[in-house]
Amino acid sequence: MGLQVCVVFLCGLLSLNVFVHGARQSQDIKCGACRALVDEMEWAISQIDPKKMIQTGSFRINPDGSQSIKEVPLARSEGNLLELMEEVCERMKDYGERVDPATQRKTYLRHTSRDGTSMDLSDVTLDSRVSASLKFACETIVERNEDEIIEFFSHETDNVKDRLCKPENRSL
Repeated sequence: MGLQVCVVFLCGLLSLNVFVHGARQSQDIKCGACRALVDEMEWAISQIDPKKMIQTGSFRINPDGSQSIKEVPLARSEGNLLELMEEVCERMKDYGERVDPATQRKTYLRHTSRDGTSMDLSDVTLDSRVSASLKFACETIVERNEDEIIEFFSHETDNVKDRLCKPENRSL
């Protein structure tokens, strides 16, 4: 009887350890995907000529003969941001996993540079499962936080990573 209780207790303890490890790994992936999402969005916005403008608003003519049209920068227009959000998660395939030897915390880094320069990949693991997990987490973040993402990027908001990627701000 005592041996059975001990075995059940050890199995429960082992299950709890596996659950906690899985939750930590899941949180690392979500955090990494969010931070990569912000990096990719900021980079894509920076590649658009800031002088390019787009007309937004209503094209109806008001009773007084005027129109409610305003010009906004193309890079930060809602239409452009929606288009960027459709493509951004595909870029998660360019990320690899790095494990900090001291803390065992996982971070996710680009393994492919945008400009073709070589990168130090000595401590980055490239794994298609990691890329797939990052892509899924990214798609989930975009789907659940579309309005917040548009709000943050439609204006030049400071600390987007910190504001969007806080666990309490992500409804995952």
